[in-house]
Amino acid sequence: MEKKICPKCNERNTVKNDFQKNLQRYQCKICNKNFQIEYSYKAYKKNTDKMVITLLKEGCGIRSISRILQISKNTVLSRMLKISFRIKPHIFSNFKCKFEVDEIWTFIGNKNKMTWVTYVIERKTKCVINFFVSNKSKKNIKPLMDKFLALQPVRIYTDLLNIYPPLIPKEIHRVFNYCTNIIERKNLTLRTHNKRLSRGTICYSRKQEYLEDNLKIYFWGYIRIKSKKSL
Repeated sequence: MEKKICPKCNERNTVKNDFQKNLQRYQCKICNKNFQIEYSYKAYKKNTDKMVITLLKEGCGIRSISRILQISKNTVLSRMLKISFRIKPHIFSNFKCKFEVDEIWTFIGNKNKMTWVTYVIERKTKCVINFFVSNKSKKNIKPLMDKFLALQPVRIYTDLLNIYPPLIPKEIHRVFNYCTNIIERKNLTLRTHNKRLSRGTICYSRKQEYLEDNLKIYFWGYIRIKSKKSL
């Protein structure tokens, strides 16, 4: 009989070890890890996290994912938070690039509490450098500006918001028609792919943490996720 591979140490020195709801359990003789190959609860399937990421990026809400994967909405939300915690944000270290900055509005808690997502993209690669969720003010936007100003950008393109001129050196700041076409197009993609940002719907985030974690998965979930062993 073929030995099962231990999910912890990847060794084949395993033996059968009782049953769990009529499903065979195994034990690794090297690390003493107890595990199963099959599970009765669908959330334990190996591709659950991957499916959660995919469905979040395709505009599905928490309840939609719950119905599709046939697991509870609380489990979906818990998985989203855990996935976000393991994601390593993209580290952009190229100097002398061109950036675009823009904001999109949404709601947190209820439709009376508007908030803003401000983010920066690199013009050539269209990669999101960083973002934050909060109201638009010099105090809130300055830390974001300082991070990519350290990369010595050649140009920074923004809209007509009067907060930006005091924060961006005049010689590299550009404000004119169509200068933010790329990021404005990305705004449309964001609203299409992210249920929490869709206009004219009843969907919004109950907490700021949920919106931030969802955006981390959308922006950087494809880059690299730390393995559970490293946590």
